[in-house]
Amino acid sequence: MKAFGDIARREKSLKERLQAVAHLMAGNFLGSIIGLAGFALTARALGPTDYGILALCFAFIRAVERLVSFQSWQPLIKFGSEAKEAGRNDDLRVILKFGLLLDVAAAIAGCLIAILLVLLAAPFFGLSEPVKGLVLVYCFVLPFQLSGMPTAVLRLFGRFTSLAYGQVISSLLRVILCFLGYITGAGLFEFALIWMAAQILSAISLVAFSLVALKREGLLHGLASASMAQLRTRFPGLWKFAISANVSLTIRASANELDTLLVGYLADPASAGLFHIAKRVGRLAQQAGSQVQTVLYPELARAWASGASAEFRRAVSQTQWLLLAFGVAMMGAFYVSIEPLLKWTAGPQFVGAAPLVIVQSIAVTLTLVGAVFRSALLAIGEEHRVLTSVLISVVGFYVTALIFIPQIGAMGANVAHIVMAVLWLAMMYVAYRRRV
Repeated sequence: MKAFGDIARREKSLKERLQAVAHLMAGNFLGSIIGLAGFALTARALGPTDYGILALCFAFIRAVERLVSFQSWQPLIKFGSEAKEAGRNDDLRVILKFGLLLDVAAAIAGCLIAILLVLLAAPFFGLSEPVKGLVLVYCFVLPFQLSGMPTAVLRLFGRFTSLAYGQVISSLLRVILCFLGYITGAGLFEFALIWMAAQILSAISLVAFSLVALKREGLLHGLASASMAQLRTRFPGLWKFAISANVSLTIRASANELDTLLVGYLADPASAGLFHIAKRVGRLAQQAGSQVQTVLYPELARAWASGASAEFRRAVSQTQWLLLAFGVAMMGAFYVSIEPLLKWTAGPQFVGAAPLVIVQSIAVTLTLVGAVFRSALLAIGEEHRVLTSVLISVVGFYVTALIFIPQIGAMGANVAHIVMAVLWLAMMYVAYRRRV
């Protein structure tokens, strides 16, 4: 009977995980397809050169956001899961308020830093004089980027449909605005404003969904007045975990977000535009993997906090093979269909991005599998091993990129991503096997 009960629990756990993943991937797929339509309309309206300039704006602002933001969802999920499992609602309010304050501080700091970088060091980021004004305007999306605490709330309380379908609504709004810009003959500046408006509305909607979830859980009342006195005593290891996990994510983000700027600086804006298109297509798969992590990380944190080691290992193994199969299928699909897809969407002048997408899909697949081990190591408090693996793999990325981008253009950045993914996956796998 006990064995039968264990099997039933396993099947239920896997079924619930797959249902949550199905919701997230369905929403992600719809949002990404709709989002690609927005990029296709923008690319057709602007052409390779102007689209490349807009891509540099996207890349610069996203890089500053990822490098400066504290990514508070990581410590919030780890320590919030422990408080939630123990029924410590007062502590849960405290940790959520802590994350919200970090988000606000990081958003304001990010905006100020971005403006200073544009004014003082634009040439080092491949931003020419005509682009500087556009980027300065785009900097004002940063104060609205308060995603850490809202993301943690929706993940902690299993509000995966809000995460999944909220982005569909945002993508649909963006496409409508892009279509209006396309039929009215809008130029580079107008499309920059369109993308700014869509990004700001998306950020506001995420915060709104999280507040609704907190109200349903009875945690919204008292959140603003929660006392953060003795924070370290209530959550031992909070700052150490938060700083280490965020440093590793920031360093890795530097490679993922500065790559377009490197291509623009070491090659040209048109190459940056092709590379950005390839990244957007490749991100379809990477975002799908991220949605799996959205379900997996809180589950692993809860399993480890409750001592369910067998459940923990089973969840890691199942997700690892699921993502590997998904990545291999994605590589085959891109190999067969990417060239006609680019012709039909962005236009014939962007077909040069097809080989970039195929090569990039290899790096994406390796990264998806490595992300499973990253979630596992963070859940058990091995954030220092995550940091070490990130440091070494990112050094490999930059060395490879600086050697190959001047020689083979945007493809050199893809080769660098493969080198980084191989190093990272190997080190994460070894660390996981040694610890678990």
